[in-house]
Amino acid sequence: MKYKIFEAKDINIIGVKAQASFVTNGQVTSQLAKQFMPRLKEITNLKDNYSLSLQNYYGFNSINLSPTTSFEKWIGVEVNSLDIIPEGLETLTITSGKYLVIDFKGSIPQFMQLWQHIHLDWLPKSEFELDDRPHFERLPFSYNPTQEVNEEEIWIPIK
Repeated sequence: MKYKIFEAKDINIIGVKAQASFVTNGQVTSQLAKQFMPRLKEITNLKDNYSLSLQNYYGFNSINLSPTTSFEKWIGVEVNSLDIIPEGLETLTITSGKYLVIDFKGSIPQFMQLWQHIHLDWLPKSEFELDDRPHFERLPFSYNPTQEVNEEEIWIPIK
């Protein structure tokens, strides 16, 4: 598996959120994306041309994972500052720290296999520990979950 380690400064996000579980994640993500993406043009201080699919697990522990494990799901974008926030959208600041960054190209089932491999096999055997900060995927604006193959960056917080 090819990866890089990235030292991120604080990451400011504007978006929408809801509670999800591994069972409901697909449905919740779809609903949030339909709610958020039409409002993208209202955000004037975008940092880049990527959207974020973010999971805030609050104490992620691969040993205690189950299909019903609850987490906070976000769809949003990274912004240069939180000075201008369109009405009805929410903000999140991820504190600085290291991330394991993996460039991924493939289908959603292949993504799920890689995600499980990283968290259940690779990470426990590596020199890194999971950090208690949000996990996210950076998706180009061209991302479409109905496509057979997509490209994205997987960001996993480590220490």
